[in-house]
Amino acid sequence: MWSGRRVFILAAIGSAVGLGNIWRFPYVAYENGGGAFIIPYLVALLTAGIPLLFLDYAIGHRFRGSPPLAMRRLHPKAEAIGWWQVGICFVIAVYYAVIIAWAGMYFIFSFTTAWGEDAAGFFTGEFLQVSDQVNLGFDFVPSVLIPLILVWGVVIAILALGVHKGIARASIVFMPLLLIMFLILVVQALFLEGAWTGLDAFFTPDWTRLGDSSIWVAAYGQIFFSLSVAFGIMITYSSYLRRKTDLTGSGFVVGFANSGFELLAGIGVFAALGFMAASSGVGVDEVAVSGIGLAFIAFPTIIAQAPAGVLLGVLFFGSLVFAGLTSLISIVEVIIAAVQDKLGWRRVKAALVVGIPIALISILLFPTTTGLNLLDVTDAFVNSFGIVAVALVAVVAMSAGFSALPRLREHINATSSVKLGRRWQVFIGGVTPVVLGYILIDTLTTRISEGYGGLPTWFVGVFGWGMVIALVLIAYLLSKIPWSYRSAAYEKNIHEPILDAELDANESAMDKTRGGETGLPETAASGSVAGERKNA
Repeated sequence: MWSGRRVFILAAIGSAVGLGNIWRFPYVAYENGGGAFIIPYLVALLTAGIPLLFLDYAIGHRFRGSPPLAMRRLHPKAEAIGWWQVGICFVIAVYYAVIIAWAGMYFIFSFTTAWGEDAAGFFTGEFLQVSDQVNLGFDFVPSVLIPLILVWGVVIAILALGVHKGIARASIVFMPLLLIMFLILVVQALFLEGAWTGLDAFFTPDWTRLGDSSIWVAAYGQIFFSLSVAFGIMITYSSYLRRKTDLTGSGFVVGFANSGFELLAGIGVFAALGFMAASSGVGVDEVAVSGIGLAFIAFPTIIAQAPAGVLLGVLFFGSLVFAGLTSLISIVEVIIAAVQDKLGWRRVKAALVVGIPIALISILLFPTTTGLNLLDVTDAFVNSFGIVAVALVAVVAMSAGFSALPRLREHINATSSVKLGRRWQVFIGGVTPVVLGYILIDTLTTRISEGYGGLPTWFVGVFGWGMVIALVLIAYLLSKIPWSYRSAAYEKNIHEPILDAELDANESAMDKTRGGETGLPETAASGSVAGERKNA
């Protein structure tokens, strides 16, 4: 259980503010109309991002469990959706940690600008030692392996301490440090020569782009990926809230804080890119990049050339480490909470049994000479066909399948300062499925026709398409495994499942004859297991 709403908000912001806020948003905004992009971005935030946050909060807070348990309590047929979300978190956790390890090493490299004058060659050559062969190899790179082990050690230790002593305290320390470091970074970047040229490129609006549908899709995609919605994190975190908590107030704070940080990142990044362009005698468009290229190639180049570049590098890569850690902690917490709920384990046992195998898989696959291509494919497919697909299925199930939105809206309004009207249901059941469906179909057709990044078909098939299909199958199988008699499913939840009067009439009658809405004996409800998890 969170000690208070403030701690929950810090932890939720920590989960939402991750690597993508720093290295993805600035370039997406620049490529999609600059200052004009703010309009569709805000529309997407208000019509999809924050409404989806409210949906996750409502499910987690009402049904008091990890995604599988909360979904099961919502509707007996929805448990597989929860396990699908857990599987996505598992895949993301495995590769996300290695990027934090890279950032940690570059934090150290910043003191000596170890990359020299060729940042690109240093990153792929001397640092990662990327193999020319696209396959799965086990030639380990010590400079990546050692920090990756340290990252997992820190994450598992924090999670083993529990919600209050571990996650909450880490958020209280990491989030203020992240904000302070990034503010100093932005201020320093603004005083670089050429900084205002970069800001001019970033903010100059191209109003003609507003008529382009791809700009609006990009805005919804950015909001969707940056808020940690729809894949179990916010369901899990909100399940630790007290019964009487202002859900909408918390959601607005988290949503706008996340977007505020993205805007701050855009200012800092493009101020630095403006300096890089001025130093190279080229336009900002020639140096503007996103993702790994921005973090580990463009920024090291800037650091090597900028006055007080050491400080700039320490602040930038330190920010990446803190942003990454808070996000990784929230991702792994979803898996631990699900295992605790399913098997009735205590916190330390669940954290070790879940954390150590994930860490070993991560350490086996990614700090190798072939790890970069594997990371690239896995990240692209788990986002495009994992998170987007499960979100689409979830919102369709909540709206059209189980008709759950009215009851969830009532639950939110019962304790919240800002009341939700029917427009919230329209946004969740109408706007969001259309946008997610468009994104999914567009990405699907592009991948099928063009492949991915020129990589071999077998490699993309196994680690891309194969992984996506496996997630669905495993989620279904996990939903069919009986819950342990020590599990949280045997607790008496004060809220009944949301059953459709006609579609679920037969199931409801059968459940009652078996002894309860969940299909489990009411006499087994004790409250002890989830109490241990929530108060850990």
